[in-house]
Amino acid sequence: MKRKQLEELGLQEEQIKKIMDLNGEDIQNAKDKALKSQMSERDKDLKKLRTQVKDNEDLTKQFNDLKSKYDKDTAELTQKLAANRLNSAIDQSLSKAKVRNNKAIRGLLNMDEIKLDDDGNLTGLDDQIKSLHKSDAYLFDDGAKQNYNPENGNPPASDATQAMVDVFKGV
Repeated sequence: MKRKQLEELGLQEEQIKKIMDLNGEDIQNAKDKALKSQMSERDKDLKKLRTQVKDNEDLTKQFNDLKSKYDKDTAELTQKLAANRLNSAIDQSLSKAKVRNNKAIRGLLNMDEIKLDDDGNLTGLDDQIKSLHKSDAYLFDDGAKQNYNPENGNPPASDATQAMVDVFKGV
């Protein structure tokens, strides 16, 4: 699903953001399930191999090699899962802050200070968003602003100014 497709359907920007957030959550959940499924399959393989190994030294060595490989893979998958959760949480927070462009803001954030706790709460992001909002407000969508549109490049005339204009014109 792309933003442009939603715009072509006539949806408003706020509706598009909400739909994209929900879509992002669905994608994140699918990734999480796939990673957990891979980890579960590896655990099953290890248990099966363990029962077959028993006394055979060659198989024991293969088992240990395979176990270390699986442990490494599990650590990598766990790290990827944590990174996916962190990125998803950051994107949701940026959308709530009405950021115009998530990618542009991410380049300005100190990602080392942003952490996701066990409860799924972000720490270190709110202060950075507030600071960016203060220093670079143009990166945020704070609603529609009224445009200044003077007539013919002249400021609007007050009664005193109009009287002076009439005097010079000889009215």
